[in-house]
Amino acid sequence: MSASLSLSVVMPVYNERYLVRESIRRVLAVESPLLSKLELIVVDDGSTDGTRAILRELAAAHPDRIIYIEHERNQGKGAAVRTGIGRAGCEITVIQDADLEYNPADLPKLLVPFVRDGADAVFGSRFLSGEYRRVLYFWHSLANKLLTGMCNALSDLNLTDMETCYKAVRTPLLKSIPIRSNDFRIEPELCFKLKKRGAAIYEVPISYSGRTYAEGKKIGPKDAWRAFWTMLRWWLVDDIYRDDEYGSQILHRMSGVPAFNRWMADTVRPFLGAHVLEIGAGLGNMSRQLCPRESYTASDINPLYLDYLRGTNTGKPYFEARRLDLGSGAGFEAVAGRYDSVVCLNVLEHIRDEALALANIRTALQPGGRAVILVPQGPSLYGSLDRVLGHERRYTRRSLTQAVESAGFTVERIFDFNRMTTPGWWWNGKMMGREHFSRVQLKLVNGNVWWIRRIDRLLPWPGTSLIVVAKRL
Repeated sequence: MSASLSLSVVMPVYNERYLVRESIRRVLAVESPLLSKLELIVVDDGSTDGTRAILRELAAAHPDRIIYIEHERNQGKGAAVRTGIGRAGCEITVIQDADLEYNPADLPKLLVPFVRDGADAVFGSRFLSGEYRRVLYFWHSLANKLLTGMCNALSDLNLTDMETCYKAVRTPLLKSIPIRSNDFRIEPELCFKLKKRGAAIYEVPISYSGRTYAEGKKIGPKDAWRAFWTMLRWWLVDDIYRDDEYGSQILHRMSGVPAFNRWMADTVRPFLGAHVLEIGAGLGNMSRQLCPRESYTASDINPLYLDYLRGTNTGKPYFEARRLDLGSGAGFEAVAGRYDSVVCLNVLEHIRDEALALANIRTALQPGGRAVILVPQGPSLYGSLDRVLGHERRYTRRSLTQAVESAGFTVERIFDFNRMTTPGWWWNGKMMGREHFSRVQLKLVNGNVWWIRRIDRLLPWPGTSLIVVAKRL
């Protein structure tokens, strides 16, 4: 990561006419060697006390530094933050309330772990020992500590200040997380979702000047109770990817079937050598099963997956995450002849130019190296699930054999995999026209893999998938 970073500051504002001018002045005055650029995104959330006129004036005076957005009606802090994140264009995005409880002079502190440690998210803590901090009211402090303790117990984090406003997150990561809360419940929601995404979260001490209820403080006992139920919700519910072109939400659901993933890994493992390239590693469902090796490269085209893979595999000297595009060849010359094995599971069917994809796999292999390729079987099964997953085709034994032999391989083995779910695929994708697997279905499959894998080869119909083991000539 570069020695300096650009920062988007998202400021939700509601009825802060007496403080907002000074708050914006302080944000725009922030300077630091760690800060290459600062943009301020101000979202007026339906103010009715004259705040809006002040914000329009300031936005007109600083058109190069302030992005100003108005909500027609008050929707809540979470809704305003969500709007602001959508306009963020810098490397890091941080939330800054307009009420001067948090000092913008502390913003450069939040950048240090990004530059020094490669953090994904940095929280400003009011309770860490630092240079100084204002003593909080006892009940305010106690409520925050209780909520933070509950968050830690449910999420397996070790935070000191879950409710802090200062949450700085890498912008692409933050943009990829669906934010559902429209009010102050955004704080626990972000904590749980960042944890479930495997983000490397750091805390730094900050100063704090809290307002009392008499001064207009808006968070009370009801908000604490709502935060508690919000934590329970996001502990139970996995809603951590926005819909995108990579199908991240579907892939995350598949990470919830570890027994099935182990079965797949156990099936392909005997054919792999010491130096392995995995094509389309996604969230590392297979990587975790197939490591360790002398060297292991997990590749993908989704930058969010690559960041996740790097973050969750620190301390493994044999592991590398690399961007490789099977459909364009980008990057394959750099790894030519480097591997004795390439494993490509549920990827080839996504590539329109099949010949190019197989040529890229061949490029990465040493002479005599093996490609282990898993693809969906049965053109007659092609339906709504294939379309939503972006499948270009389903294979037969003959079509898969012809494809790999034409690319300069010889077929050592080709066999069916996962016969048990073929009827389910037909029912969901062909008969019902569904576009995703239900969580109940996935849990049923995962919970029964222990006996399914023992009888699967005895079933009299073709498998949902085909696996070919091909040797480079």
